[in-house]
Amino acid sequence: MYNWQHKNWPEFKFDSSSIDNELMKFMLKAGELKGIISALPESISTETIIQIMVSEAIKTSEIEGEIINRIDVMSSIRKNLGLHISQEPKDKNAIGLSQLLIDVRNTYKQPLTESKILQWHKLLMGNNKRINAGQWRKGNEPMQVISGSASDPKVHYEAPPSKTLSKEMKRFIEWYNKSEISSPIIKAAVAHLYFESIHPFEDGNGRIGRAIAEKALSQGFDNPIMFSISKSIEENRAAYYKELQYAQQRLEITKWIEWFASIIIFAQDDAEKTIQFTIKKMKFFDKYDKNFNDRQRKVVNRMLEEGTNGFKGGMNVKKYISITDTSKATATRDLQELAEMNVFVIKGVGRSTSYEINI
Repeated sequence: MYNWQHKNWPEFKFDSSSIDNELMKFMLKAGELKGIISALPESISTETIIQIMVSEAIKTSEIEGEIINRIDVMSSIRKNLGLHISQEPKDKNAIGLSQLLIDVRNTYKQPLTESKILQWHKLLMGNNKRINAGQWRKGNEPMQVISGSASDPKVHYEAPPSKTLSKEMKRFIEWYNKSEISSPIIKAAVAHLYFESIHPFEDGNGRIGRAIAEKALSQGFDNPIMFSISKSIEENRAAYYKELQYAQQRLEITKWIEWFASIIIFAQDDAEKTIQFTIKKMKFFDKYDKNFNDRQRKVVNRMLEEGTNGFKGGMNVKKYISITDTSKATATRDLQELAEMNVFVIKGVGRSTSYEINI
């Protein structure tokens, strides 16, 4: 039996007393992050916000098993913010998702509306010819979340039938705009679960649901959030689906609230690391950039785009050639120069030699 099949749907029940300490910690940390970013030079604060948005775009897609082009996401976000870009973005999915995330940040103060949700979905799925982008799902076939083979599927969840969606979404939007839940975390947690349980679209529900959670958090603090929800969820993806499935079977959702709160606290801690990394990155370029040739600058920038997680496997001659389209001799020479400048640290020997940025 799913939550929407219960007689009292959608009257969610929960006891927030178990997370009082986490809520207090979140409020204090939110104030700290806002203060830190506002005190930074504009170039560093802007770069930090861009990095957080890029992370959100990439990770919200990875949760759904989709990979989008990082460079196109970065270029699209910078372009939408009116900043300089080195190349025009080409990936239409990356462009649409970036526009969605920019709009979430720009319009967080506004009430949630049906037209806004449909607009977000059209931005997200407008390039998919198989999806009715910007429309609620239709048809008599049940909307099921399944895994396993086609011959032996496992149903994790079945959403309300399509014929009820207009009523369900009208009620959801009314609840969202009139909710008296004072805690931004709790409202975001309930909003995300509520929306995911309705599952109003053919595809893209998770990404829109996380955008709605971001809007709820931003409204609660009267400021766009300074962390990536999706990065934290993606790093705990198995637990996310497990907790979501459990919560979608009942109306008592204290366990879901507790889990969601832990993810938000995790996201805040990660954002603090991102801020510190961005500061180090800017100081790093102030020190070394004048010594780089164009190839070296391109490679260093590409490595640093990976943020606090680092460039997977480090840099090597083969990767350097791929990024810069240069010869093996030139790549080897450039890498040696970077090591001599103390920009790179050498790891391994012989064919296993790789380079990591000394930041």
